[in-house]
Amino acid sequence: MLMPLRLAALLATAILVSASAAEDWPNFLGPRHDGLSRESGLKTNWSTAPPKRWERQIGSAFSGISCVGDRVYTCGTVDRKQTLICLNADTGELIWQRPFEAEYVESQGGNGTRATPTIADNRVYVLGALGAAVCFDAADGREIWRREFEKPPTWGFSGSVLIEGDLAVLNVNGLTALNRKTGESVWTAGSGPAGYSTPYPFTFEGKRYICGFMGRDAIVVEAASGRQVLSVPWKTDWNVNAAAPIYHDGHLFLSSGYRTGSALFELKAAGDKLEAREVWRNNKMMNKFQSSLLIGGHLYASDQNGLRCINFRTGEPAWIERRVSGSDLTAKDGTMAAAEGYLYYLSEQGQLLIARATPEGFSPQTNVSVLNGLCWTLPTIYRGRLYVRNLDRIACYSLTE
Repeated sequence: MLMPLRLAALLATAILVSASAAEDWPNFLGPRHDGLSRESGLKTNWSTAPPKRWERQIGSAFSGISCVGDRVYTCGTVDRKQTLICLNADTGELIWQRPFEAEYVESQGGNGTRATPTIADNRVYVLGALGAAVCFDAADGREIWRREFEKPPTWGFSGSVLIEGDLAVLNVNGLTALNRKTGESVWTAGSGPAGYSTPYPFTFEGKRYICGFMGRDAIVVEAASGRQVLSVPWKTDWNVNAAAPIYHDGHLFLSSGYRTGSALFELKAAGDKLEAREVWRNNKMMNKFQSSLLIGGHLYASDQNGLRCINFRTGEPAWIERRVSGSDLTAKDGTMAAAEGYLYYLSEQGQLLIARATPEGFSPQTNVSVLNGLCWTLPTIYRGRLYVRNLDRIACYSLTE
């Protein structure tokens, strides 16, 4: 029996409204800077790879995947230039691409842009590995402004641009804020070398702050003025402070690799400054470049030794997986996103594992291959789809079909 035309029209309208109301994923780690998606209705038990919607080559980069409306933004290397790429989210078709900086090449083979594009108010902000900070029109890729920063760290500038109010904040040589509309300098804080982490915003006792995980310390500044209120010394080999800090309930979590480990600090107001009291410190989580996800009082991440879960308040380990389940593949240095209480773990070899986030253990319901080659880029969950990439290819899979 044919569906009445009026009912069919109403259903079609409902589907379109639902899709348009989906939460955008406009920047590194998503709209709340925590890697947690609010997508729902996703299938989590796949015996084979989910249906592939599209795949295409985009050129070498570790840049993440940002999604706004019906568009996907990432970076690649095209004609030996770092290039911002805009694709159709449904089909993968190229909408526009704009070169913005010379090709970045490093001796260990990790070539290309590190930072993830940030989208706000129909503009796209990106930081090149060599130091070009550029703002583009999101619709057509027209360049609006650019700034050039010098002295990139050993593996290139890597932190993405943070949009905080009217500011575009960067982890370059000092934590640096620009007017996001014009690119003009507003304030600079800190004087040490750049770290590899994206500036992280949080609210403490009603005030807005930004934490910059720099090369030799983590600094906290007042968001509007840039006035520094805290510095926590943090030494990591080669200054590789790359993972995102995490603020929760008056506490700040920091972690890095190369045997350094993690620590939790309780923040306290002290006049016009902040104090940080160390609650715990250990090496049970060592985030080399992967950021942890905080879910239900526990931290989850793939660090230098494997896939781990530790207690946020105590630092006590809950479990560790050193191998990808059912294989000889290492579980270290993968990346993760989460939705509906499930971890979407992408191993560095391109294996997708989906498991409930629980301190009781890691029991994947899905263990399938979705990409070949080196995968160090965070997966993005958006509008019922999973977007993943390796060094030079991007793919889109349906999580609802």
